[in-house]
Amino acid sequence: MKIIEVKSLAIEAVKVIRFRRFGDNRGYFTEIYRKSDFEENPALSFMRGVEFVQANESCSKKSTVRGLHLQWDPYVGKLVRTISGRMVDMVLDIRKGSPTFGEIICYDMPTESNNDYDEWIWVPPGFAHGNFFDRETRIEYFCSGKYNPQCEAGISPLSADIDWSLCDEQLKKLFDEIVPNTNLITDKDKNGFSIESWKADKRSENFVYGKL
Repeated sequence: MKIIEVKSLAIEAVKVIRFRRFGDNRGYFTEIYRKSDFEENPALSFMRGVEFVQANESCSKKSTVRGLHLQWDPYVGKLVRTISGRMVDMVLDIRKGSPTFGEIICYDMPTESNNDYDEWIWVPPGFAHGNFFDRETRIEYFCSGKYNPQCEAGISPLSADIDWSLCDEQLKKLFDEIVPNTNLITDKDKNGFSIESWKADKRSENFVYGKL
């Protein structure tokens, strides 16, 4: 796996890992994951001890909004990439006591076959995760914990008390254009917690800054 760059986003714990595609006149080849690189590369020291136990793929139609999902027991970190189309990833800080608690960031992850790189975004435990799409898109993600429907919850991406100040203005504008005109969001996601109602829920004590 040829890693080109590892960078932090506006919330430092959230990382983007860019890796090389090797192209020729036939197309390209890339190694998307190598366990030893994630264990030994100095730039990926934040991944030490992370073991992936589940891999998922989803396809979303244009104007779909998913999330914002969270889980405990077990906690789940997600390594996410776009296979085809365009994903805008949403990451919300739910770590109680964090200086960015209640703040959300978005990262634009389109993919084109002629790019000479691809990217993962790493969303560690302590964050609610979701995404939205302006075209049909396939994504995959590796998970550090198995899905447990008994220990999951969600923050509504429509919640008025989410702080979008760290989010790229153009991506927030795209979100605001999609949301009023789509029915491709589940009632479960749409009717999730607000920040304040989640903060008041005793289950939020599973996500404390510095203890994850």
